[in-house]
Amino acid sequence: MDKSNSLDKIALEIKNCRKCKINKQGKPVPGEGNPDADIIFLGEAPGKKEAESGRPFIGRSGQFLRQLIRDIGLKEKDVFITSPVKYLPKKGTPTLSDIKHGKKHLEKQIDIIDPKIIVLLGNTAVKSMLEEKVQVLKDHGKIIKNKGMLFFITLHPAAVIRFPKYKPIINSDFKKLRSII
Repeated sequence: MDKSNSLDKIALEIKNCRKCKINKQGKPVPGEGNPDADIIFLGEAPGKKEAESGRPFIGRSGQFLRQLIRDIGLKEKDVFITSPVKYLPKKGTPTLSDIKHGKKHLEKQIDIIDPKIIVLLGNTAVKSMLEEKVQVLKDHGKIIKNKGMLFFITLHPAAVIRFPKYKPIINSDFKKLRSII
């Protein structure tokens, strides 16, 4: 089975997963992009627009992320974009239980894609992938090696939209990311 079919199979698992749907709403958002991507961009959970369409990062923060990706010379078709939580939580931020459960599906996706680096966009992404305590505002722009994988820490685009003073931070982090890749 090729990588694309394997990712489709996981998307179907997510769609049929009862636990994923507890206290959630909308369509599943398994992620999208290149099954052979060298980079995965990992967010938090779908927002309203994402839950309506089934596509990740298409709202305001998604448009900002996609522009940042293009600004460092990457094409959206060359990366994979997803989140650890695959449905829109009814109460805003995903719970630790939501994150831990979603990680089961996410790890399967990561195993298939086998990226060189995973960009952790904000605290939820960090919690899902790293077992050590990391403060995103303090540790942004750093690469952490964990379980044989490389993780690059930066802010979530939604945080930058909410707090424009963080825009220079995320811009600097993405310039650093460009030099790494």
